[in-house]
Amino acid sequence: MPKKIMAYFHAQNVIFTISSLQTSIKNYLENLLYQPRQLLSDFQQLNHQQFQTAVKYLFRSKKNRFELGNIVLDLDRIRERIFQSPGGNRTLFLVTLEKCFPALSSMECVDILSQVLRVSSVSYLQPDVIRSLPKDLPQDTFRNLSAVFKDLYDKTMANAQRTLYDWMKQILQKSYITSELNDSTSWVSAENLWILGRYMVHLPLEEIMKISLNEMRLFISYDNATKQLDTVYDITPELAQAFLERINSSGFDLRNTSTIYRLGLLVCFYDNMEQMDAIVARVLLHQMMKCNQLRGFQADVYKLKAQLLDIAMQNQTLNDTLGSLSDAVVGLTSSQLDSLSPEAVHNAISTLNQVSGWAKSQIMVLSSKYLTSEKVLSFYNISQMGALVTGISTQSFYNMNPKELSQVIRGTLSQYASDLSPAQQQGILTKMFASRALSSAVTDIQGAFFKEVCLSDLWKETGFNSSIVKEKELRKSQALFLYELLSKKTTAPADLLSIGQLVKGVTCQQIERMSTDSFLNNFRFFEKNLQLLSPYQVNCLAWKFWKASNTSIPPFLLSVLPAQYLESISGTSCVPFLISLGKTELDLIIVNLHKKNTVLQKVQECLNSSISDEYDVDILGNLICHLPPAIIRDGISLRAMAIALHQFRFCRQLSHEQKTEIKYKLTELYGIPENWTAQTTQDIGPFVALLSKDELTVLAEKFPNTILQIAKMARPASLPEEFLSAIFESIRNSSTSIRASDPTTDCTGITAPSSDEIIKLAEANAFWSVQELQCLDTDTFTKNVEFLGTVMSFNRSQLIVLKEKAKQVWGALPGWKSYHIVSLGRIALALNESEIEALDLSSIDTVAALSQQTEWTLVQAKSILQGFLEDTGQTVHGLKSFDLAGLGANLCALNTTDIKTIKTTEFSAVIARVGLLPCSTPVLEEFKKVAESVFGIAAEWNSSIIHEIGTIAAGLNEKEFKALDKDVMPYFQPAAIRHIPDEVFKELSPEQIANLGLENAAMVTESQRNHLNALQLESLQLALDGARTSVQETQTSASTIESTPTPASNCAHFSSGFSIWLCALYILCPTY
Repeated sequence: MPKKIMAYFHAQNVIFTISSLQTSIKNYLENLLYQPRQLLSDFQQLNHQQFQTAVKYLFRSKKNRFELGNIVLDLDRIRERIFQSPGGNRTLFLVTLEKCFPALSSMECVDILSQVLRVSSVSYLQPDVIRSLPKDLPQDTFRNLSAVFKDLYDKTMANAQRTLYDWMKQILQKSYITSELNDSTSWVSAENLWILGRYMVHLPLEEIMKISLNEMRLFISYDNATKQLDTVYDITPELAQAFLERINSSGFDLRNTSTIYRLGLLVCFYDNMEQMDAIVARVLLHQMMKCNQLRGFQADVYKLKAQLLDIAMQNQTLNDTLGSLSDAVVGLTSSQLDSLSPEAVHNAISTLNQVSGWAKSQIMVLSSKYLTSEKVLSFYNISQMGALVTGISTQSFYNMNPKELSQVIRGTLSQYASDLSPAQQQGILTKMFASRALSSAVTDIQGAFFKEVCLSDLWKETGFNSSIVKEKELRKSQALFLYELLSKKTTAPADLLSIGQLVKGVTCQQIERMSTDSFLNNFRFFEKNLQLLSPYQVNCLAWKFWKASNTSIPPFLLSVLPAQYLESISGTSCVPFLISLGKTELDLIIVNLHKKNTVLQKVQECLNSSISDEYDVDILGNLICHLPPAIIRDGISLRAMAIALHQFRFCRQLSHEQKTEIKYKLTELYGIPENWTAQTTQDIGPFVALLSKDELTVLAEKFPNTILQIAKMARPASLPEEFLSAIFESIRNSSTSIRASDPTTDCTGITAPSSDEIIKLAEANAFWSVQELQCLDTDTFTKNVEFLGTVMSFNRSQLIVLKEKAKQVWGALPGWKSYHIVSLGRIALALNESEIEALDLSSIDTVAALSQQTEWTLVQAKSILQGFLEDTGQTVHGLKSFDLAGLGANLCALNTTDIKTIKTTEFSAVIARVGLLPCSTPVLEEFKKVAESVFGIAAEWNSSIIHEIGTIAAGLNEKEFKALDKDVMPYFQPAAIRHIPDEVFKELSPEQIANLGLENAAMVTESQRNHLNALQLESLQLALDGARTSVQETQTSASTIESTPTPASNCAHFSSGFSIWLCALYILCPTY
């Protein structure tokens, strides 16, 4: 074969050796991968035979390598390179659509399309592309291709879903016996419903009502009908009820248990409630456990469950029916749950442990009830609790048998670790470490739990090996200590770096000490875990790579070096730079705004301030989130914007100016909002919030559920006031709920909120007036207090009126139970000093729940702290580590005298948590003294200690700061830098400041900066620029950076079809 290839070239008067051919092809392929439009053009020039050959090796070869004499075709590498190159997947998809069906059998093409789509972004499935799909496919091929689209439904944009439905409809209508169709019959047969799958939700209401009753009966009789109906997550109430009506008319009794089991998510909109008996109600409730998967309409589901709950409990007590009410029990108030007997909860635990959506207060009540009937807390009874395990008190965990606790932490608790409070987590760890050998305890602690293990405990264990660290999440301070410790036990960095979490702990000095070969061979581990690295570490990697191999440095690393290193990027080196940088999260590697703007200026130069099509969008990747407003306004074509919009949706921190320009582009692209379809509104997603209130009001009236879903998916803080106001007015004006008002208050003429409205409004509940909230009736308040406690936009007046409502409903404050206090959420912030003192704060779990609120004043925090000490009869000296963890930010209210009395052993266990607190300077200074009793004198602290103690490090005095080694400066937590007093910060040496690292330098406040002298300011700028401040070897000037050359295009001599077949599909490597 090699001889035949060479003979072909010689016949074309192109003279090559095997070696030069290999080099030319590799260079040509590299060039094509950076030029996806050229790749598309070359692919399009393939004839049928060449396309078949390409497909054979790209998609159908079972071999990873293909040997031809002394030439090896690395098929895996070929596939990987094309699939991973921005635009490569798009090219394969478009070429397959264009050339596959004429060149290959239909079934083969479906298989290829399936492969391409599954490794690609489904955003390639744009409406115009879908409309070009063939409409004359054989029946089996159409079914298989439809199955592919059904599998990708959730990844497909709404307009694309609608267009795919239209494509399927055209083919299904054509295949249906046309003569049978008239105005009163439908093309929707049982078989066609099955083929449509989830796309059945796009059927018009009138089409559903025309479906033949025989066909509907046949469809519901299918064994797989239930599976299909279980997945129609985006069905609307109107369509669901239309299907229910046709099913009922087709001869199925909707009150028959076997029929109800077949209805899937249609049960969520069941509306035939007349004369229903309790048995049917319970069956429906059981089936409705899946309704939380619906896209919206949860308020309607909640209302239906409440009605069924009343029917299911007719003539019976809650104790008798608890186990048969399924997840409708979530609708019970905490007071109702508190009235249950422990035996009833114990008997119903197999149902309760499957329920999701519990509020914290409900979990606390049910856990307490369940454990009341258990004499000993054991692995067995905890394993029965499911999500209710998070309601077990801290003290109960602490009192457990250590052996049982060890089993629990590896079992049930492992999946709920993130839902446990700091107090609960610390209570568990305290017991495990107090009663077992450290090595044994450390082995048992997996996942996120391990992050709670304190540094001082790790010090005590000398028998660590790399296998123990696997499957564990690490804090940076733990990783710093463990990497240093383990690196002394192995000579192979790969053994440690392959354990992803450990890369957090690699210092700049350790990177510098790596040999060139070792660094280059192991760089892939750093690149794979880039999201775990700090900007300082990335900067260290960049300098090391520059020194080791500046001609092959990954282009994104140039962005973290001083600005002059970007100067050489131009022309052919631009696209590799954009692709490399677009695959990273720019905010994670560059934190300095000035430096980021410099990098973005280079991006603009490379783009020539223009984004013309979808391939430019592919190349930009994540960089699209950082495009300047002017580029969005003038540089993005409408063709590119249609694709870019999908990318913009995933940007986390778009500026107001960027959003404004996106808003104008939306109007250019889709026209005025009043003409938008439901699918367009859905695709635009969070950017709907940028519209004016009048425009929002129109959309909220046309597509209320879509707008509510957009609001639900967004972060509360990101929603503009006008958007929430439009939602509020829309819901309030359209509400048909029966509202009850508080009869004890003068509420004449005032409309009180209903439960239905409160659930739908979410963050928009902030627009209820104080008078309207005051008029809440007791039942509505009780059912919704926990929900109202999550509203972030309530002002103080609204919080106060809700607090007063709680006092009215629950009685005097001393009588409030723990679950009452926990259910308040933000409403608790309205409690004044005397009210906090009146509460029963004898449980650290209650205090831990209060500590989750971050808006307490210092006076309130002191009251919480004092209330806990008084109600538990403790002094500060007696506080255990889990008490300290549960008190959280309230510890900032301690006076310096009390801090001195904290036990060192208890403090050391939670020092990392205390180091997250934004306490005052005097408090931090006192915490620092306690930290010295744990770690020794401050002047000798190393990088892991400095990072472990967080903001406490800001409590060091001038003398202690001066004594610190400059190499520990990058390991201060950024929050600690901001807390260093100005008069202390100015005493740092220029060397220390220059070694702060990028993220710490970016945290220096304006006030701190104003206290620095010229030399210190120069050092600060060096840190901000990512300049080298140590290991000052002679460096190659940035001006000698070699830009990536344009690959030699010797392949241009080939005939176009054969060149792409050979060059773009094969990477040739010599064998030895």
